[in-house]
Amino acid sequence: MQIMTPLSHIRNFSIVAHIDHGKSTLADRLIQSTGTVQDRDMKEQLLDAMDIERERGITIKANTVRIDYQADNGQKYVLNLIDTPGHVDFAYEVSRSMRAVEGSLLVVDSTQGVEAQTLANVYQAIDANHEIVPVLNKIDLPASEPDRVREQIEDVIGIDARDALLVSAKTGIGIHETLEAIVHRLPAPQGDATAPLKAMLVDSWYDSYLGVVVLVRIMDGVLRKGDQIKMMQTGARYGVDRIGVFRPAMQPVDELGPGEIGFLTASIKQVRDTRVGDTITHEKKGADKPLPGFKPSIPVVFCGLFPVDSSEFEDLRDAIEKLALNDASFTFEMETSAALGFGFRCGFLGLLHLEVIRDRIEREYDIDLITTAPSVVYHVHMKDGEMRELHNPADMPDLTHVAHMEEPRIKATILVPDEYLGDVLKLCQDRRGIQQELTYAGSRAMVVYDLPLNEVVFDFYDRLKSVTKGYASFDYQLIGYRQDNLVKMQILVNDEPVDALSTMVHRDRAELRGRAMVEKLKDLIPRHMFKIPIQAAIGGKVIARETLSALRKDVTAKCYGGDATRKRKLLDKQKAGKKKMRQFGKVDIPQEAFISALKMDS
Repeated sequence: MQIMTPLSHIRNFSIVAHIDHGKSTLADRLIQSTGTVQDRDMKEQLLDAMDIERERGITIKANTVRIDYQADNGQKYVLNLIDTPGHVDFAYEVSRSMRAVEGSLLVVDSTQGVEAQTLANVYQAIDANHEIVPVLNKIDLPASEPDRVREQIEDVIGIDARDALLVSAKTGIGIHETLEAIVHRLPAPQGDATAPLKAMLVDSWYDSYLGVVVLVRIMDGVLRKGDQIKMMQTGARYGVDRIGVFRPAMQPVDELGPGEIGFLTASIKQVRDTRVGDTITHEKKGADKPLPGFKPSIPVVFCGLFPVDSSEFEDLRDAIEKLALNDASFTFEMETSAALGFGFRCGFLGLLHLEVIRDRIEREYDIDLITTAPSVVYHVHMKDGEMRELHNPADMPDLTHVAHMEEPRIKATILVPDEYLGDVLKLCQDRRGIQQELTYAGSRAMVVYDLPLNEVVFDFYDRLKSVTKGYASFDYQLIGYRQDNLVKMQILVNDEPVDALSTMVHRDRAELRGRAMVEKLKDLIPRHMFKIPIQAAIGGKVIARETLSALRKDVTAKCYGGDATRKRKLLDKQKAGKKKMRQFGKVDIPQEAFISALKMDS
């Protein structure tokens, strides 16, 4: 029987930072130096369990580990660490993790300084009332400038960085000091073991052996194996089969007390029965009021996912339902398309999120997918006063009934070295941006722009990285909707509209966008035995056109000399055949053409 750890000896903290500033490496060193994992089992990015995380070198899911640490004062402490993602598309993971802990280690690369995501994540920590300990990482590198970065943290973020820890997560310098700082500078959790049980549901995922595994943070009360529990949002009741902690492998325990973070399984079949942010309490003598919970995540980018082989639709449904259990910020609903058959309209927090979900479906469930053009949610105000949300440009109502349309706008924060500032300003102006402010932090400019989200979802991030040689960092948040002159542009191939390529564009840029799209498709669609017109149209008006010439067989090859009318007759016969073919012929657009056509501005 384990003895419950006193609250004063527990520390719960997360590690927050920009992408590639060394969060996961610091987590590795903390785990290794405390002997939580044997050296022989140690590997880089230990907490990044998914193949995709290891391949891309990014954290996608926030992961938890429990560390035992004996401090210099001889006391034993339990440290619960949550390693969070740094990428803007996974900010929802970060915000959930923040609510489960009391403090944060703010990791800043001492060669790069404060970046856009550093700001976004540290503001989330401040919103959650965290005690923040700044950590300057990579001090073993020759380009490291800790004094400059300390100043930058104070100027840009406004927190005291005089006591910032100097660390090299790779070589292990400063790891002991970091552990001591966690124990002495971060607050202990609050809670009452005698009160009715209140446990916050932080995350849940599906395990093929255990069913649904639920990550919980106990606020008040004690959770024991065999307890009858109730979810306060859904009202569902379960018997607890097992409870435990992550070290980082699952380790069963008998009970979890206030301030502790662990997991429970209770023969829950569906992930949708466990809503992130729900409060778990005892079925009898439970808590009266639930915990405040989380704001639900709002998807900002939508696209259609269709199986290449329509017989795999049921497998795709199964895969998407399982992934949605694992990822609370991913939404989906069924849709049909004339060209692509049955599929799903899915909502994501950004393009990287979309790519990751698509890759996971293709790998983990072995389904080949067609992805339609990403689009954002528009507000269509009808003349009768009704407001409709438009997720898919193909569903645009008849323009005669539409009063006006509004598009989502974002506040984008870009940090960029001075020499690339002109290119960044031009890029933002080209994307219909409105400059809000421009300030300097050392030799780097911080630009804040009001931008339309639909100009950002395609390839803004790629373009930004290429014009700044990878030195710019970018973060955004939604600020609301604004009316603009938007139109639906259709692409017609052989006079047939391709609904997967329909997009909403600003009227002033429609012709440019249409021309670029048809020119690109002309190169991407393979030639057929008949000529194919490729057109971009707004309503009934064609704004751009290219013609893909026909593959031609030489039908006059067998005619040697003789009368010219013989050749003419054969050519006319061929022409009539091509005309008939064009009437009934089907144009195959390969999947690569869809993907490439949507990456504009090359």
